[in-house]
Amino acid sequence: MQKITDDLDKLLDVMPPRIRHALEKHPKKESLIEIVLDLGRQPEARFSEGSEYISEELVTREDLAYCVSRVGHFSSDNRAGIERTLHRISCIRNRQGDIIGLTCRIGRAVFGTIAMIRELVESGQSILLLGRPGVGKTTALREIARVLADELGKRVVIIDTSNEIAGDGDIPHPAIGRARRMQVARPELQHQVMIEAVENHMPEVIIIDEIGTELEALAARTIAERGVQLVGTAHGNSLENLIKNPTLSDLVGGIQSVTLGDEEARRRGCQKTVLERKAPPTFQIAIEMWERQKWVVHEDVAHTVDCILRGKQPIPQLRQINENGEVTITRDPSLLPARKLNSLPSVSNSSTVNHSSFDFRPPTGLRAQGKMAPVPPPTTAAHSEFEQMLDQSWYKEEGEGGKIRTPGPNGEDFPVYVYPYGIGKSNLEQVIDLFKMPIVLTKDLDSADVILALRSQAKNNSKLVQMAKERQLTIKTVKSNSIPQIVRALRELIGEEEENKPQSLDLGQFLTGDSDDELEALEEARLAVEQIVIPRGQPVELLPRNARIRKMQHELVAHYRLRSDSFGEEPNRRLRIYPA
Repeated sequence: MQKITDDLDKLLDVMPPRIRHALEKHPKKESLIEIVLDLGRQPEARFSEGSEYISEELVTREDLAYCVSRVGHFSSDNRAGIERTLHRISCIRNRQGDIIGLTCRIGRAVFGTIAMIRELVESGQSILLLGRPGVGKTTALREIARVLADELGKRVVIIDTSNEIAGDGDIPHPAIGRARRMQVARPELQHQVMIEAVENHMPEVIIIDEIGTELEALAARTIAERGVQLVGTAHGNSLENLIKNPTLSDLVGGIQSVTLGDEEARRRGCQKTVLERKAPPTFQIAIEMWERQKWVVHEDVAHTVDCILRGKQPIPQLRQINENGEVTITRDPSLLPARKLNSLPSVSNSSTVNHSSFDFRPPTGLRAQGKMAPVPPPTTAAHSEFEQMLDQSWYKEEGEGGKIRTPGPNGEDFPVYVYPYGIGKSNLEQVIDLFKMPIVLTKDLDSADVILALRSQAKNNSKLVQMAKERQLTIKTVKSNSIPQIVRALRELIGEEEENKPQSLDLGQFLTGDSDDELEALEEARLAVEQIVIPRGQPVELLPRNARIRKMQHELVAHYRLRSDSFGEEPNRRLRIYPA
């Protein structure tokens, strides 16, 4: 059961008499959040359900002076407080430095507010709280400090930059229990006080509110590396916001661009330049506070960040307090936000390349081993390389809906729901679309009929095997990410017999003569489509050909439902093939 104390009377005593009397009689006084006084406007009271004016008389300079004279000193961040309370008074100044507006925010100590994450707080791991302003981050920090200090007997130090956690004045508010409070002279010195706390006062736990600069993020990492438990808040609504913030991304391990070797890129089924986590995260646990009693918990930040960057879908815990006051923990993906990250785990190299250097010359008698180079995609000058890579790493949102089954020709249940693991989604979609297979790709393991995995990744993954065993799913493996391997595996999944397979493409139907040049040009186009354009999703340029041969190549490409264009001047006019 939550117990709330707010010392509201002490804040009302600061208000001018007409405003104080109106609020004391107000029926919604207990849900008051802020009082706003702006010069020349009506005084406004903001409640959890909305806001309303509390007097018809306009706020005067005398009203503002009355309030300012009764609160503490305004620091460089234009914040003040009332001694031995948790209320925060923030001022707005004009160009001459005179105060022309006040925002008086009610501070409340809510005992029992961390029931949803009690065991995480007791685990000793560092915890990061994320959420929009007003969702209760500071209130949760205050209660965490009290629980750790009083109930667990730990040495807790609070870095209280704006006196918001433990209140104004030299004596901290009782809501933090036995925890000690270090005040910060100026907000820009917060990182120095954080280090000083560790060096001088031997804390077991440090509480920090609003980590917002790179220096503070580095100080937090230094503290964590000394074995001190950290509990803090940061700007951002979700873990994704933190990953995209270069200033604070170090809190979750930092992001860096890595160039893979050819063998590793083939093993992963991705391009050579990818984003990866740089270091272990400063905070092992991250909590997204959606509402006051609805939080999303990432129990392993390192695993979540790795999943996001590699194109996998992490499913964190959703913790809520129901009507009976009981904590419920679920992992239903439908309850999570619609925003997901793109399933493509890699990004292309954005450096400028001379297109004329690309060559494809299939050797005589061994055309399948031809050398071809992809055309790099165009860069966008409006984004930095870092932002480009992150934008291309986000998951694409998947459609929602239950399973729909249709009987197959032999009584099978179609479509087959396949959970891909370690296999490029674009490759699978291309094959399914090209051969019109009754297969649906899903990222929800509970709704899958079978797991299709890359053999090298599934072989030593005991967790995947265990999850499949719990759900009684079959794991179908493929040796590589190549199109023939994927086609063969998907045909086996839908029970397609050998005699029902379409015949390999007959290049003879596109020939107009018996020329070896024609056959070589068509083979060149076929290999480009089947080895690069479809599996890798990259455009390819072919060798220069005459108009008649280019027409045959266009017809061949159209057979794969792809688009191609001729460009360049004769005699160097050639084909460029684009992915679907």
